[in-house]
Amino acid sequence: MRILVSACLLGVPCRYDGGSKRCPEIEELLQKHTCIPVCPEQMGGLHTPRPPAERRGEGVYTVDGADVTAEFQRGATAALDLARLYGCEAAVLKERSPSCGRGVIHDGTFSHGLTAGDGVTAALLESEGIPVYGESRIGELLP
Repeated sequence: MRILVSACLLGVPCRYDGGSKRCPEIEELLQKHTCIPVCPEQMGGLHTPRPPAERRGEGVYTVDGADVTAEFQRGATAALDLARLYGCEAAVLKERSPSCGRGVIHDGTFSHGLTAGDGVTAALLESEGIPVYGESRIGELLP
């Protein structure tokens, strides 16, 4: 199976803080499936490092109040295009991210609170029929 995977989970230092969130379970996923790395925020034109951002309603804003919704939407579209190009059947994306989170994301207050919702990329992929899994659900994709 071909799976779109958040590049930060693969160890790429592309997170807002310039770091990564390499996920130990990713090794088995890499052995069983073809993984296509993606960082929607970079693909949308945001640099690394960058100010933290969170969703508020349909928008995405940095901690200092800048509206980065357009960049997040552009990155989501680019990620969808890449998933289609490679025929990805699923995506494993970084949990709680304003781009990649699925089901639960940061609440938009920059207080580490969480709320029900999806990141911009996760929502777009799901709406186009590509199931999105967070890193805690990688086991569901392994035989």
